[in-house]
Amino acid sequence: MRLGRKKKEIDQFSEKLEQALDALATGAEISVEEEMDDSLWGKISVRFKRLQEIWSEKEEESKKDKQQMKELISDISHQTKTPIANLKVYLELLQAGDLDEKETAEFLNRMEQQTKKLDFLIQSMVKMSRLETGIIEIRKKDVSVYDTLYRAVSAIVPRAGKKQMEIYVDCEEDLTVSHDSKWTEEAVFNLLENAVKYTDAGGKIWISTKKEEFFTRISVKDTGKGIAKERQAEIFQRFYREPEVHDEEGIGVGLYLAREIISMQEGYIEVVSEAGAGAEIRIFLPNG
Repeated sequence: MRLGRKKKEIDQFSEKLEQALDALATGAEISVEEEMDDSLWGKISVRFKRLQEIWSEKEEESKKDKQQMKELISDISHQTKTPIANLKVYLELLQAGDLDEKETAEFLNRMEQQTKKLDFLIQSMVKMSRLETGIIEIRKKDVSVYDTLYRAVSAIVPRAGKKQMEIYVDCEEDLTVSHDSKWTEEAVFNLLENAVKYTDAGGKIWISTKKEEFFTRISVKDTGKGIAKERQAEIFQRFYREPEVHDEEGIGVGLYLAREIISMQEGYIEVVSEAGAGAEIRIFLPNG
């Protein structure tokens, strides 16, 4: 009788094991509700269930990564079409040989501008793809915030100077926070570039910092066009451009990259602005 009972238990165990393996292979649900006990199968079924959950999570991540890459490739294709098409038109006009010296110089200048735009676009795309696919590794160190801001401001000064803009910086030289200095500099530069772009000539930009209880805040405030409240969630989207400023240079990736860079450091960005009243964009980096 005892051997018969053991054989029955083994047969049941084998059957349940086969069913669980089949479920793993097909993606069917593994039920453990009736098996939550201290028996061998009860313990094994819980592990099978967890394994299935892990595989499901990995599959979802894979789908998300593939979709993300598909969208990125589509964006690259869409964004590069215009400058490439313009270059082809200018080249055809030059090859026709019907232009005088002044017109030739003008079209050569236009070709140079389109080439620069294409180069900038490709560089931005490379940064985006590296960030989104996790190729870039953020290396946080407890280093000077002042030094990071100094490099970002130095890079934007020539552009601000062309518009006779003034930049003010309020940051203690001994202020430190754990951050990736190189990539945070990139994020701050993108905020400054946005401020310069959408602020009229003679405008002002203020950069300030404050060490709070849990975060260190870096603020970039300008006297520019401002951002309507209903659009503030949209400005960090990839390739977003304000409808009223499509004639301005740019492709709409600067703020998107800034947000990604700060998010990868477990920080966040917020906007304080109203249309026509300037904008303040704040970076928050976690202390410690």
